[in-house]
Amino acid sequence: MLVFIRKRAFASLISLVLLIVAVFFLSRLTGDPAALYLPSEASEEMRQQFREVHGLNDPIMVQFGRYIWDLLHLDMGESIRKARPAFDVVIESFWWTLQLAVITMSLVTAAAIVIGSLAAFRAGGFFDRVASVTSLIGASAPDFWVAIVGIVVFAVGLGWVPTSGTGSVWHWILPVAVLFIRPFGLIVQVVRGSMITALSSAYVKTARAKGVKSRPIIFVHALRNAMLPVITVIGDQAAALLNGAVIVETIFGFPGVGKLMIDSILQRDFNVVLAAIMVTAIAIFLMNLLIDLAYSLLDPRIRH
Repeated sequence: MLVFIRKRAFASLISLVLLIVAVFFLSRLTGDPAALYLPSEASEEMRQQFREVHGLNDPIMVQFGRYIWDLLHLDMGESIRKARPAFDVVIESFWWTLQLAVITMSLVTAAAIVIGSLAAFRAGGFFDRVASVTSLIGASAPDFWVAIVGIVVFAVGLGWVPTSGTGSVWHWILPVAVLFIRPFGLIVQVVRGSMITALSSAYVKTARAKGVKSRPIIFVHALRNAMLPVITVIGDQAAALLNGAVIVETIFGFPGVGKLMIDSILQRDFNVVLAAIMVTAIAIFLMNLLIDLAYSLLDPRIRH
């Protein structure tokens, strides 16, 4: 098991290093922060002083070397815009995204497993057809379109929920509902297909022949063996949410890490961009490691 974990951790570390290198150099292509933060009438001397203070006057390779050195000492630099450590700025926003992702994926996973399993148990029946059509529509619906329709109908038209913010439970309803739809549709389809295969296997037929009730057959015997592809999709969808749910957070003015990344790119706050991507990447790598461990527990052959 330890060898298995080390291999996964080493692969994740290589990916993280490559990501840091790519983002560092690509972020510099967005332009000169001095042109954005200083007034148009600022003198060249003032611009040079601004660049000197923020370490932007040095050659790009010198800047990169200094950033890596600071990073090895757990220093991600300072936010130009907020004059605070970039890591602190990112953690504040990441906490909001993490809450949103955990709430959404908890609801999605519970609902999708139950509905997909019941649909597979009565494959071809009325409930199966309704669940299949509903999940296909949900999996195909663009998040930005659902978000805009939700605001127009439920926030502006009916006035049931606020359009943006995080001040109360009501502010969370639309973002969670919008982020719920697509992963729910995808996971229901995967659970249904995987459960149909599991329910047609010999051990399930034997359990039915012995008179085992339907609930243990679905949720004990068949579900565990059907979970490997389901865990893959759940992990992918959770990673997408952890990655910021950028569009939804921007539309609803949700102060998550996705919105922070977009704002920081537009404002050329390089250190915050790098810190946001790094924190998000580490969270995703850790989650993928947990998924790999879940694989190995469900199917020990995967360890080898």
